[in-house]
Amino acid sequence: MTQEKTSVITDEMRARIGVESEPVPYEVDNLGCRQFARAVGYTDPVFFDEAAAKARGYRGILAPPGFLGHPIFNPSKPARVPEAFRMDIPYKRVLNGGTDVEYFADVCAGDRLSVTTKLSDLVEREGKIGPMLIQSTETIFRNEKGETVAIQRGQAIRY
Repeated sequence: MTQEKTSVITDEMRARIGVESEPVPYEVDNLGCRQFARAVGYTDPVFFDEAAAKARGYRGILAPPGFLGHPIFNPSKPARVPEAFRMDIPYKRVLNGGTDVEYFADVCAGDRLSVTTKLSDLVEREGKIGPMLIQSTETIFRNEKGETVAIQRGQAIRY
């Protein structure tokens, strides 16, 4: 006789799949671009020097691959975890399962982006260390015209 395993994915959790968060404003600044580029070892002047970037046809310092700015902090509006991500998950450890970024346009210093995130999938698996819940997310970065400039897809492995 085998015992049937019960799922940790509830109907409430399933209902949150595909629900987009409220937009969060991000800004891309010279210092952030430069620091990120330096930290990961980029040496192309377009990531550091505005004149070099403009000479190559960019609006300003180019945001290096993987850097899409910072959320704008507003102390009168404390940051809150989007409703779609407030779930009672029995696994307390988290491992980054990977992140991919797809670009549709250049992102440069001075850009202000509107960022939304949604839970795109929940999958349960059994691994060598036991049961796992894989949360997949999709984050959309839009410019001031409302055009999508990048989509970041990622996974968090809860175990």
